[in-house]
Amino acid sequence: MATPHPFPLHDETTAPPAASAALAATRKNFGMIPNLERVMASAPPLLEAYSRTWDLFDTTSLSEIERQVVYLTANFENDCAYCVPWHTLLATKAGMAPEAIEALRNGSRIPDEKLEALRSFTRALIANRGKAVAADLESFFAAGYTPVQVLEVILGLAVKLMSNYTNSIAATPLDPEPRPYLWKKPTIAPRDE
Repeated sequence: MATPHPFPLHDETTAPPAASAALAATRKNFGMIPNLERVMASAPPLLEAYSRTWDLFDTTSLSEIERQVVYLTANFENDCAYCVPWHTLLATKAGMAPEAIEALRNGSRIPDEKLEALRSFTRALIANRGKAVAADLESFFAAGYTPVQVLEVILGLAVKLMSNYTNSIAATPLDPEPRPYLWKKPTIAPRDE
């Protein structure tokens, strides 16, 4: 007899009662329930924290495209084959330039200087476990970003920590909607940054 998968894909009828409202809200707001949220539903506090921080990140001063830069940078650095396709779809819907999306999927420089400063700063925070050096902050500020936006990037990274780690542990299957954007982390040469 096969052992049940330790991370089931719940819906409103199979999830713990404490997760049902969050799943219903996700379906209402998103038109469906992505498999990530279905997995998270096993731990209702995680699902609620993820949903709430996602919504809060949407209220920051970062534009929709800038938020996708933060998300895609984290997805790349954390090697999340579930989230990169989803955020490729969301970045496309947000109107991000195709060459910027491709750069984020490849872990390379974005042609837009301001967005590149955001990618570089986000990457530095991840690589250095939040210990940005003065040069990282100076470059970020020189591109026109503010101290408040430093803190907003941290909020975006909190969202991605929850999703990227969950997907890594649970091997979350990719939903049909982002399948045209399947992704595998490329093998790249060391960066000269």
